[in-house]
Amino acid sequence: MHYMYIPWPKVYPILDISFIPPIHRGDFLYRLGGSLADAGVTMLEYRNKTGAEAELLADAEILRAVLPAGQVKLILDDRADLVKKTGFDGAHVDAGDVTPTEARRLLGPKYILGTFGGSDAFLPEILEEPIDYFSIGPVFPTRTKQISTPPIGIEGVRKLCETAGENTVLVAVGGITLPTAAQALAAGAKMVAVAGAIFRQPDPAVEFRRWMAELG
Repeated sequence: MHYMYIPWPKVYPILDISFIPPIHRGDFLYRLGGSLADAGVTMLEYRNKTGAEAELLADAEILRAVLPAGQVKLILDDRADLVKKTGFDGAHVDAGDVTPTEARRLLGPKYILGTFGGSDAFLPEILEEPIDYFSIGPVFPTRTKQISTPPIGIEGVRKLCETAGENTVLVAVGGITLPTAAQALAAGAKMVAVAGAIFRQPDPAVEFRRWMAELG
């Protein structure tokens, strides 16, 4: 059951809290957000699994202010209960968060909702959940998020895409680089989620432009 039908971007950046410096935090986010908007980012996830709620809300307020609502869809990791308060466009929920059904009940049909779909196989009944997109992976080892599941590789992406069918939005995640992003998209993924490969670069906006130019 899927709710949102939007132009899904090929590259889905994930801004993890580990990429945000603690000093001059607000200035950093203003500059980063503005440059990402100028670079053509249309969907961005903010992920903060360790900070206090006040920190999360402060960061979210800046990101929403500099990333125009009509131009950039902002996704909040974990906290479906705070999406409406932040003015974000949706949430990504995983194991340990509220369930996809609970998140949909909180948000209603007009918000984007994503969740983890599985690795070497889909989680039981997951494709029947009221979700707009499903992340799959890790495709390769990753330093950004603690994951114990073995990487599935490009063949794993292809297998899951064939199982789900072309109308299901699958997002390849985990250790994606520019060359492997092209392979994951060719294997059937609608999007690739990228954290460190973009945000560890000196200028993430320039890097994002490079990815979009290469991926077409």
